Amino acid sequence: MTTQQDYIGKWAIILGGSSGLGLATAQKLAREGMHICIVHRSRRSVLATFEEAVQEMKSLDVQVITFNTDALNAEKRTQVVSELLETIGDSQVKALIHSVARGNLKPLYDSEGTVLSNDDFMRTVDAMAISLYDWVSAFAKANLFTLDARVIAFTSEGSRKAWKQYGAVAVAKAALESITRSIALEFAPIHIKANCIQAGVTDTESLRLIPGSDVMKEKSIERNPYGRLTLPEDVANAVYLLCRDEASWINGAIVPVDGGDHIR
Repeated sequence: MTTQQDYIGKWAIILGGSSGLGLATAQKLAREGMHICIVHRSRRSVLATFEEAVQEMKSLDVQVITFNTDALNAEKRTQVVSELLETIGDSQVKALIHSVARGNLKPLYDSEGTVLSNDDFMRTVDAMAISLYDWVSAFAKANLFTLDARVIAFTSEGSRKAWKQYGAVAVAKAALESITRSIALEFAPIHIKANCIQAGVTDTESLRLIPGSDVMKEKSIERNPYGRLTLPEDVANAVYLLCRDEASWINGAIVPVDGGDHIR
């Protein structure tokens, strides 16, 4: 005998879901019966592809809402929260997925060129780490979360390993992991479970912006037990598993989703 999962017919909010891991996650959760809200900041050049994906999700008999707005702006966040309350009502958000990738990729030292500034670090950490807390706090205050809701953020090995020109993002990823653990502890009274997924090297637009990403991909394939890169769909599948009722006792964890990259 099977029972209906609690996420069916509930909402997943994806912050930064117009491409890459965020979009793959939205597509997976839509196929599994969740309604989808994507908060994104997309250029015109990619909007057509994104809108095509949105239409495909809508064909699955789920509702899909999109906000092309700045997820880091406090006023815009308040607007999104207000519109969600009006559109979907309270206690409907089962999952909040943080896939914001907005950071400065500069060296710490260069004898002649531009290096990371204090502002570069601050903006990157605010975008890729602190914004998670801002959204979770806003949703909690508005009573948007369901009972046993899930908060999931995407981190990387860069939180512990040094990669050239990744310094600001590395700090942000380490902060993101720490904030997620704190959410797991301090939002437990309202039954929120918070976890990070440590994705393996994934060939996304964000990865290709990292200097030396081709070498990273080659090395990842060499050390991976299965000899391939992580796919966005691999990560999306893990998000789906963490949203299931059976995952309700996983809290405050960093879950590697890399096919075994991290063991070598």
